[in-house]
Amino acid sequence: MIPKSHPRHSSLSERHALEAGVRRGITHMQGFIAHGRGEAFDYLIGEKTTAAAKNAIRAAAALLLLAKQPVISVNGNVAALCAKEVAELAAAVNAKVEANLFYRREKRLKAIAAELKKFGVDALIANGKTKLPQLASKRAIVSREGIFSSDVVLVPLEDGDRTEALRRMGKRVIAIDLNPLSRTAQKASITIVDNITRAMPLLVKKAKAMKRMPAADLRKLVASFNNKINLKQSLLIIRRGVR
Repeated sequence: MIPKSHPRHSSLSERHALEAGVRRGITHMQGFIAHGRGEAFDYLIGEKTTAAAKNAIRAAAALLLLAKQPVISVNGNVAALCAKEVAELAAAVNAKVEANLFYRREKRLKAIAAELKKFGVDALIANGKTKLPQLASKRAIVSREGIFSSDVVLVPLEDGDRTEALRRMGKRVIAIDLNPLSRTAQKASITIVDNITRAMPLLVKKAKAMKRMPAADLRKLVASFNNKINLKQSLLIIRRGVR
């Protein structure tokens, strides 16, 4: 049964944040299209963080804490919606932050870096000299000190081609994607099927709470997580939502 239609304050806040991001040169207009697609799936999962998403968030926090060189990739939408949470997560798991775009423009990259700087983050920006192998699009351009050298990458609101390229390089990828059937969701090591504005604060909270856990316990959490099962659970929730 489709959930009863009702206006969401959080949805309006997200759109206002994206609109402000466009005005400040942070967000691309295409970001509204991507956000709209996500809203449709959010509606189908009941506009709440599911048990499957919470399980994925716990595994993601464990993986980030275990990582030797974790990196958070930030695009325009992420910077507009949750720059503060990016900063908090980076501090909690000792991660680098890289500003990276598909619609690559130096001016917008600098605007994203400036937004992150407000929250104490010195974001990396790729200079165009380092590229991911076997990837033809501009998505291949990354920072050598950031994504290229990472072992774990958080790619919220990204495209599947980069996720595939990162996995081919042997990196672990954490994705936040409301569509469990997307290439990003399917190819990631851990997929959090949730709205980024709900998932990021929970990921920050979980990472802080788990920081003192023994590494052996963190490894058990990661090893016990199965992304295929996680995605199937999310799909079942969506199927129930459209009956």
